[in-house]
Amino acid sequence: MTDFLSELTWRGLLYQHTEGAPAYFAAGPVTGYCGFDPTASSLHVGNLVAIMGLVHLQRAGHRPIALVGGGTGMIGDPSGKATERQLLALDEIDANVAGIRGQLERFVDFSGAHAARLVDNAEWLRDLRAIEFMRDVGKHFTVNLMMQKDSVKSRMDSGISYTEFSYMLLQAYDFLELNRRYGVTLQVGGSDQWGNITAGTELIRRTLQKEAHGVTLPLVTTASGQKFGKSEAGAIWLDPARTSPYQFYQFWVNAEDDDAVKYLKMFTLMNRTDIDALTAAQAEAPHERAPQRRLAMEVTAMVHGTRAAGLAEQVSRVVFDKRTDAHALSGDVFSMLAAEIPRAVAHGAGGSVHVVEALEQAFALSRTAARKLIQQGAVSVNGDKLAADAQTVDAAGAVHGRWFLLRKGGRDVAVVELV
Repeated sequence: MTDFLSELTWRGLLYQHTEGAPAYFAAGPVTGYCGFDPTASSLHVGNLVAIMGLVHLQRAGHRPIALVGGGTGMIGDPSGKATERQLLALDEIDANVAGIRGQLERFVDFSGAHAARLVDNAEWLRDLRAIEFMRDVGKHFTVNLMMQKDSVKSRMDSGISYTEFSYMLLQAYDFLELNRRYGVTLQVGGSDQWGNITAGTELIRRTLQKEAHGVTLPLVTTASGQKFGKSEAGAIWLDPARTSPYQFYQFWVNAEDDDAVKYLKMFTLMNRTDIDALTAAQAEAPHERAPQRRLAMEVTAMVHGTRAAGLAEQVSRVVFDKRTDAHALSGDVFSMLAAEIPRAVAHGAGGSVHVVEALEQAFALSRTAARKLIQQGAVSVNGDKLAADAQTVDAAGAVHGRWFLLRKGGRDVAVVELV
């Protein structure tokens, strides 16, 4: 059990909170929610900030609710957007909600005294009647107030539709409805959600004469100032079909030195003592990248499971360490390698594998270039450097009867599969 706000503070996860929130938490357990927009069928690493907010809320003895926006997703949150969102079809939204629901279930505990709950706001928003909504909700907000909110103010020059302008009222209504149904008195969200959150606390105060609070989490950027959660290939998704466990692991292990310790605090449940030890290790031997390696293992295990994280770590070691013993690798490691790095297929006709052909296939080399590399002693198979005049290797040397690890120079590696 921890103090929620104190835990967020030392981990760098607290941006701001409503007045009186510390005393409100101290008075006893609260029920708080965080919303997730179904703009895609998967969450991405940027959503981990909000997810960790719910995780720490539950660990502090409070009850978390993860709200999936099957209703608000029909509109789209304008926060942080420079242009109008493209509206999604109803069946697409429902498919996205289903994908996100399964991912959220991995992070919080749905049993016990502080059991989490998953809720879809389509339950009350899709059947909402316009006249009643304008009378019961809209009358509590002035246009002047709404235009002062960052999500609206930032769009005044480029333009904002009435559809997205009204999103704030829908999110406020979510807070009100969750209070009525589940006793929710807290909303957690990104710092760009402050206007929407305070709209909800005000609506609850005006309609129910009850106290409600908001806590916001920072929008994360890298040490170089780039938006967190992006790579050269695009967004880093939690869905392994979109971003494989190996690619996910690589995103974290490649964190800049100035970011690694910060991310350990924000995205893992490691305690201060262990993180301080890794901070000291980084200062003494930065080339060993101890914080990055631990960060990658912790977050990958949390999202994809311990087994997938272990395989991703082994695959990473194979790719970047030319001393790796190919015969010590499991078949699962080779299977993951085959999906992530260049691959060639060999038939082993006559009991031998043609290395020149494998080099051509794996690295898109000409036959002349492949032979020249072998002659220069720049090619190894399963850790053994080929002789200058070698053209083939014995098919019987395949690891697990199926795999060869083919290296070209010090950096390039491929797998050869015997079929």
